[in-house]
Amino acid sequence: MGTATEVSTGSTSDVTESQTVQLANGLTCDIPASSPLAKLLKSQRTWVGPTAKERLGILRNAKSIAIVGASPNPARSSYFVGTYLLQSSDYDVYFVNPNADEILGHKAYPDLKSLPVVPDIVDVFRKASDIPSVIDEVLEVGAKTVWVQLGIWNQDAAVYGESKGLTVVMDRCIKVEHARFHGGLHLLGFDTGVITARKTVR
Repeated sequence: MGTATEVSTGSTSDVTESQTVQLANGLTCDIPASSPLAKLLKSQRTWVGPTAKERLGILRNAKSIAIVGASPNPARSSYFVGTYLLQSSDYDVYFVNPNADEILGHKAYPDLKSLPVVPDIVDVFRKASDIPSVIDEVLEVGAKTVWVQLGIWNQDAAVYGESKGLTVVMDRCIKVEHARFHGGLHLLGFDTGVITARKTVR
């Protein structure tokens, strides 16, 4: 197959994911995220990103979140995350998808430039190779934080974003992080079994 040089996600679902491995010859192939090769490649990552305490600060200080790559399809993880944020947080949530008019009863915008506000966090559900262009759009509108969803990894894009003054979170689910910090999950990430649509006070 060749030597793997980069790992990105091939899926953003909430179930078993696959990793798209880019080979030295430019070809790509999908492998299970739980496979030994995927784990080895993940262990070779050098970029770390904000600590848990810093991520908590990001979530506590934010008032608005734009979901780029939001989907009107209830089976997609972006739909699930959008539902959670609308029901269980007091964030102003904006959906960005040029192919949708409405998502979860809210207007969908074609791009970040079309939003009525500059969002505090841009939550990204796009494939790894799209992240650099999303970062450029984030910089253009003046947003400060890019949060790239669980399973999506582009280390070069993370380094690039930070070099431009952005705060970058990558390969983490904003729903899981918010729930963990606000009592919905134990610190290790396990569901407490408590189901609530209560909006938390930040």
